[in-house]
Amino acid sequence: MIKQLIFPPVNEQMDLIKRGTSEIIPEEELVQKLEKSFKEKIPLKIKLGCDPTRPDLHLGHSVVLRKLAQFQQLGHQAVLIIGDFTGMIGDPSGRNTARPPLSFEEARENGKSYFEQAAKILDRDKTNIVYNSEWLGKMTFEEVIKLSSKYTVARMLERDDFTKRYKGGIPISMHEILYPLAQAMDSVAVKSDVELGGTDQKFNLLVGRDIQREYGVNPQVILTMPLLVGTDGVEKMSKSLDNYIGINESPKEIFGKTLSIPDDLMLLYFILTTDMPNDEIKSIEQDLINNRVNPRDIKHKLGKKLVEMYHSTEAAQAAEEEFDNIFVKKGIPDEIPEYKVAPELKDIEILDLIVLVGFAPSKGEARRLVMQGGVTIDGEKIDDIKLTVRLEGTKILKVGKRKFIKLICH
Repeated sequence: MIKQLIFPPVNEQMDLIKRGTSEIIPEEELVQKLEKSFKEKIPLKIKLGCDPTRPDLHLGHSVVLRKLAQFQQLGHQAVLIIGDFTGMIGDPSGRNTARPPLSFEEARENGKSYFEQAAKILDRDKTNIVYNSEWLGKMTFEEVIKLSSKYTVARMLERDDFTKRYKGGIPISMHEILYPLAQAMDSVAVKSDVELGGTDQKFNLLVGRDIQREYGVNPQVILTMPLLVGTDGVEKMSKSLDNYIGINESPKEIFGKTLSIPDDLMLLYFILTTDMPNDEIKSIEQDLINNRVNPRDIKHKLGKKLVEMYHSTEAAQAAEEEFDNIFVKKGIPDEIPEYKVAPELKDIEILDLIVLVGFAPSKGEARRLVMQGGVTIDGEKIDDIKLTVRLEGTKILKVGKRKFIKLICH
């Protein structure tokens, strides 16, 4: 017996789809597609392409993955395209220079890791995973030429990143120009109804819409999501900028990093990275505006929510308790300066560490501070002047009564 699909009313679907969304182009076409889907009880194909340039996912990646998961909740078909072929080209979106290409083996291996982590967000059983080498790898040179004839160089140079590089005299390789066309062929191959991406992907998604039309496929609606600002409150979340919160990180790391998010980004994080209902977020916003709540308590709530999502409720409670034991009960302030330890530095003697962070002008002075009992790491008093400190994770070094520094170790 075939199970009948039951979709929520279109207006309810649109309410969820529009949450946190930057643009829907064109919105009226999405409504039409949803109405047809609702009437015929046929799910829409929602496409998300990922070039697995890095095997580790962070909350920035989760924003668009969560939107794909929301479409799944509404009853639609998620199509996750692993760009093992396009990964060998390298997506130039938002780049000032060409992106280093991956080998086919690297792209495949990263792709497996990508989905294992993405499955923490998506419904694994309701996700159709495909590799774009299945069709792009089979295209003949004649077919590539025919594809290239369907788009002009002038239109390709309308891309902001290409325009800046062209005017700045920075080389643009032909393979980079082919990238949006390759991504567009993904949309042709899977006949996507909707394609998701970050705001930096808007040009590529629009090319997909045009090329689908050229190949006789009903053009997709595009939906873009904001680029999540990292914990530094300035740049978009990125592992290379070390302002990220990894979804595979320990509960302690996720909770601790969340507390370093600037106050003015908290509500956006609730909207884009959690499933907290809109009315609860609105209530938090009003409490903050009217000074009815300490922003620190809201960050605790956000941190616990994120740990619950990627670990468990028990892990979230334990992470908060560990944080309170180290920071609150031992009088460590909420905001303290950070020191990013060089990746190659794995171990260091305590006296050298005190000098390294600038808390003492010499090892002799550092020795005196330790001998006086004024040095602690994560609240534990250090009395061994020859102690070797293992640099991993995050550690809080306190020297004297008022000198604190957070060591960010790799």
